[in-house]
Amino acid sequence: MSERVELVWIGDDAPAYDHGPAHPLRPARVTLTRELIHACGLLGTPGVAEVAGRDATDDELALVHAPAYVDAVRRAGRAEAGPWWEFGFGPGDNPVFPHMHEASARVAGASLVAAEAVLSGRAEHAFNPAGGLHHAMPARASGFCVYDDPALAITWLLARGVARVAYVDVDVHHGDGPDAIFAGDPRVLTISLHQDGRTLFPGTGFVEDRGTGDGEGTAVNVPLPPFTGDAGWLRAFEEVVPPLVEAFAPEVLVTQLGCDTHHLDPLARLSLTTAAYRRAASVLHDLAHGAAGGRWLATGGGGYQWARVVPRAWTTYFAEMVGAEVADQLPASWVARAAAEAGSHDVPIRFSEPAVVAGDDGGAVARVVREVKASVFGFHGLAAG
Repeated sequence: MSERVELVWIGDDAPAYDHGPAHPLRPARVTLTRELIHACGLLGTPGVAEVAGRDATDDELALVHAPAYVDAVRRAGRAEAGPWWEFGFGPGDNPVFPHMHEASARVAGASLVAAEAVLSGRAEHAFNPAGGLHHAMPARASGFCVYDDPALAITWLLARGVARVAYVDVDVHHGDGPDAIFAGDPRVLTISLHQDGRTLFPGTGFVEDRGTGDGEGTAVNVPLPPFTGDAGWLRAFEEVVPPLVEAFAPEVLVTQLGCDTHHLDPLARLSLTTAAYRRAASVLHDLAHGAAGGRWLATGGGGYQWARVVPRAWTTYFAEMVGAEVADQLPASWVARAAAEAGSHDVPIRFSEPAVVAGDDGGAVARVVREVKASVFGFHGLAAG
């Protein structure tokens, strides 16, 4: 059990991180997650608190992002004219939206508040559900992401003397931002489990991509075939993540908890259910205490069934962080609220859900796991067999 856990809320005063009503990244998914956490009584658990986020400063953003890029984000959000396409903005994934810098700086700042909490000892675990924007690059927006808050939090920790950080990314899309930013840094272990880049954006994250220079072996990519279900995904997760994190012995565990791996997600083709999230949460919690001294900084990430899946997934992770059992039946007040927000009565009433038939029999997953072990385990003194 953890003595203190914090939920970092971006704040009602923050401009919305909102790409527009037709965009799949709906800000309501974060609001509904917070409301479900409250409705389940998790904030009433001893030692659990909700704390306010803050804006990341320009100097803090410059730990990862080029000042010219930050300036472009600010000016584009003010509707100034400019060649914003040079920075990754335009119709499609990354449209310019009002107050874009201010909204993005608050998301990034909330992850820094989480980093401050675990580094100072104010909390053992901290969760920023608005974070996890892992596609943003130092000078370019990508994949709905403006500022790369996981990479920023990790860099902030390193700048304050943390010697090793392990980053585990379970989003359906490759965690290409942290992978690229820390590819040559032996202080950061990045592990990304994702749908094979040959079948999904951003088209990267293959087994042979294992870091560069002094960082070779510290970038770990586990590309899984479409329609991998709970059993195959959990096999890959449990055979790769715990041994590597334990061998790396990080001072802080950082996770990106994207739930677009769910079988109902409209943007990808993995076949997970909430049962996989429950098990992954338990494994990560054990790793936080067993390998990282209890220090666990978690962020949200992808997830585009914003009323039906995301709140249940992230509340499951937060319940594990606080060590609380929640009833399987979702609170009726929250179900009504989610249905009203979604304009539909097709909102689940339970955390659990029926198993789904996966499209992969496990053979392809087993091959990927063998390839990953052969590629990187030796760098960490682990046997590949």
